[in-house]
Amino acid sequence: MPTHPYTACITGANAGIGLELTRKLLHEGWQVIAINRSEFPTDDTHIQQATQSRQLRPYTVTDLADYDSLRTVLHQIQQQEQQIDVLFNNAGRSFSELSYSRQGRELHYELMTVVPYIILMELRQLLQRSTLRTVINTSSSAFQFTRSISNDTLKRPQRFRKLIGPYASSKLALSLWTKAAAPSFANEGILLRSVDPGGNNTLRKGKNSGLPLLVKPLMKLFFPPPTHGAEQLYQGAIGIHRDQRGVFISKGKIAKLKFSDQAQEIWQQVQAIYEQEYKVGKVTLP
Repeated sequence: MPTHPYTACITGANAGIGLELTRKLLHEGWQVIAINRSEFPTDDTHIQQATQSRQLRPYTVTDLADYDSLRTVLHQIQQQEQQIDVLFNNAGRSFSELSYSRQGRELHYELMTVVPYIILMELRQLLQRSTLRTVINTSSSAFQFTRSISNDTLKRPQRFRKLIGPYASSKLALSLWTKAAAPSFANEGILLRSVDPGGNNTLRKGKNSGLPLLVKPLMKLFFPPPTHGAEQLYQGAIGIHRDQRGVFISKGKIAKLKFSDQAQEIWQQVQAIYEQEYKVGKVTLP
């Protein structure tokens, strides 16, 4: 198998879409940096061989939404890795009830809107050293059900609905800051895009999915396997839209974003959280 000159960094790489994307990239010879809360499947021979050969380099994080834990893993990557061609901000989860991060913000928003921006900012120099300099943020078309969005309700929602509540609005906020921040990052050659991987059957036995009751049987019967979503993210990175910046890609096409007039405001809050909270306790490299 030929060795690919590119290196990808994938969050949430050990299950679902992230695992299938990892498998695909390894098969094509990419180097893969993985940021996971738990281990890769021990019965996957290819994954285990790639880990042993250091083609796959896993980094374990206790909780991505906890800044102390996040700082530790990002510090390790800054010290040990040389470059990142494509950053796949893929980690996410649909929670079953209203929950809050250690920092006091709604957990979907913290994990799927704020944390991807922190990871981008902290791994920015590794992206600058690479060839592709691309960031793919995993979004969702679930936000088509979102009727309004604001910084206040993102941080502390007044109500909770599975999938089409805080989950959907957090994914919309992710795509909005991607759109707003893209021109600034493009000035240094880094291209940001958000991609909807589409509906995928990512149900796992013993895991509380946080999905509405009626969605689960539909997912089992009609949704494609997570290889479908992995291909969507892959094409979003190096496919026909590889030169685009700030766009939202759904079903392989550039799609319109709701509430684009609020994109700048959403980005400003995420940037403020990074500057005023995360960086305060930042580990200083020697």
